[in-house]
Amino acid sequence: MALAAGSAATVPGHASATAAMDPPLEETTIDALQLALRERRISAVQLVRRYADRVASIDRAGPQLRSVIELNPDAEAIAEALDREAAAGHWRGPLHGVPVLVKDNIATADAMQTSAGSLALVGAKAPRDAFVVQRLRAAGAVLLGKTNLSEWANIRGAHSVSGWSARGGQTRNPYALDRSPSGSSSGSGAAVAANLCAAGIGTETDGSITSPASVNALVGIKPTVGLVSRDGIVPISFSQDTAGPMCRTVRDAALLLAAIAGPDARDAATRAQVGRIDLAALMRPGPASLQGVRLGIADNLAGDHRGVAAAFATAQAALKELGAELVAAPIPHTERYAQSELEVLLFELRHSIAAYLKEFAPNLPHRGLADLIAYNRAHAGEELALFGQELFEQAEAKGPLTQPAYRQALLLGRRYARTHGIDAVLRKHRLQALIAPTGGPAWLIDPINGDAYGASATSPPAVAGYPHVTVPMGQVGGLPVGLSFIGTAWSDARLLQLAHAYEQATKHRAPPGYRERST
Repeated sequence: MALAAGSAATVPGHASATAAMDPPLEETTIDALQLALRERRISAVQLVRRYADRVASIDRAGPQLRSVIELNPDAEAIAEALDREAAAGHWRGPLHGVPVLVKDNIATADAMQTSAGSLALVGAKAPRDAFVVQRLRAAGAVLLGKTNLSEWANIRGAHSVSGWSARGGQTRNPYALDRSPSGSSSGSGAAVAANLCAAGIGTETDGSITSPASVNALVGIKPTVGLVSRDGIVPISFSQDTAGPMCRTVRDAALLLAAIAGPDARDAATRAQVGRIDLAALMRPGPASLQGVRLGIADNLAGDHRGVAAAFATAQAALKELGAELVAAPIPHTERYAQSELEVLLFELRHSIAAYLKEFAPNLPHRGLADLIAYNRAHAGEELALFGQELFEQAEAKGPLTQPAYRQALLLGRRYARTHGIDAVLRKHRLQALIAPTGGPAWLIDPINGDAYGASATSPPAVAGYPHVTVPMGQVGGLPVGLSFIGTAWSDARLLQLAHAYEQATKHRAPPGYRERST
């Protein structure tokens, strides 16, 4: 079975050695790559080299996206070993030999850095892989490299610039290079959108997978907290942190999620998934019909952007055409936890970062936030040139997790995001999920004023720890926007089925054009 040719040569003015090869890398799927590998039309080593060529021509030269912070020098050796396994008739699964990029806040015990984009963590020697990385390796994925991110996953300072880190520089949006890639999984979003890898892994505390996925025309999954282990991930909040897939199709995202999910003895939260979710079901998106499915329109999350409203109206019409029943269902009490969420994050950051540094950066002198704050002050020209570290300083001023202020903030968020929020509206209207625009189109990169976030659907599921899937909904002025599907705990597989049905009916995903400017 021959596949149509396609390559990085589609980037205007940037020819590549990957042109006219089989299989194409432009907009390919994991299934297509796996078929090509099994039919011996390509090897895992050749895939690694071809993706590395794309990184060189698009990320480093050409449009200079700066989405890949480093390539893995061991990638070819890993691929060679997987090719030998395949030649012997041993296939680990659908990710066997498939190159994947991971965010640079996920620990790898190899030649690559795990820096969270900060110069303070350069040289850290992780004693072992994060659980997510262990799962990827076991599934046969090739770790192609690490992606740039908003430094410290956007928790360091106010007025931050998404996609910027002192180590990686400024990641740019491949749909319009003057626009933000959003954050904090900025590099993963831009790299996957630009077809620099087969799939990517991001992390989210609030919006850090789903927002960059939305503005880069990707499928992003923020799983139920506890479905994917947080072990070995540079932390912000153990209440909200999770890793998740960032892919070009729902099917790819489902395959990747099934590979990285599962119980982990080092993360107590993952024990809750046992008996509540069928990992195999994640890989079966289901029929492209929504006949009789009741979906709630969370219109209080939609904002007032005219172009987004028009795209959302078109999305609702498509869902109705597929047989879905849509009812107005605003999520109540979203204003009740806006401030308490930040309080929880700051308390948990102070507590969690010290534990991470002790285990995953034992060779560095940093033992907690105070040391990181001091490092940034000593290297202000490199680290604090664009924005400060007010959030670090506020977190360092917090006390232990036994303080009433923390306990009250945590209880408030869970009560109003879960019980009296998402769960209440789902139960009241007998809904399978809620829908809303994920956010607005990407804003201009502004190193003076920082990010210009608009309305977003990310906070309710983030605070609740519930699943959130975004899928391409169309474009506004040539800039992608996403449609969100939000559900209760452990409804991840159901949300993927809903997103898959919508995706297959609408086919809104389009590759980037690398415009210099958005206007």
